[in-house]
Amino acid sequence: MMTDPIADMFTRIMNANKMRHATVQVPTSTVKSAILAVLKDEGFIADFVATSDVKSVTTITLKYNGNDRVIKGLKRISKPSLHVYSKAEDLPKVLNGLGTAIISTSKGIMTDRAARAAKIGGEVLAYVW
Repeated sequence: MMTDPIADMFTRIMNANKMRHATVQVPTSTVKSAILAVLKDEGFIADFVATSDVKSVTTITLKYNGNDRVIKGLKRISKPSLHVYSKAEDLPKVLNGLGTAIISTSKGIMTDRAARAAKIGGEVLAYVW
C-alpha cells in the first residue's frame, strides 16, 4: 500500500528525468491528472496520456531542451503527515518567480500565479523549478 501517491509520481518523474528517459509511467488518478495538466500548461512536461486497460496507467512524456532537463527540481511540500495551507496573500514564490508552486484550491489545482490572480488560497502541494 502506498501512503503518498503524489510523492511517488514526483519521484518517478525525477528519476526518469535524471536518467534522460523519454517517457515514464505512473498509476492514474484524478489528482495526478490535474497536477500533470498544470505541469503541461507551465511547459515542464511535453504531454501525458492516460490509458484505461486492466491497469490504468498514465504515460508522461518528459521535455528536454537539447541536453538540458526542463525540470531541474520537484519538491513535495504538503504531505499526508503535515498539510501546508496558505492564504491568497501569503502564497509562496518559488525562486523569486522562476519556479512554480502547485496549489490545491476550492476551484481546483492551479499554479500560485493563477491562485493569486483569483485571490484564493489553498494547500501547497509542490514546488517545481
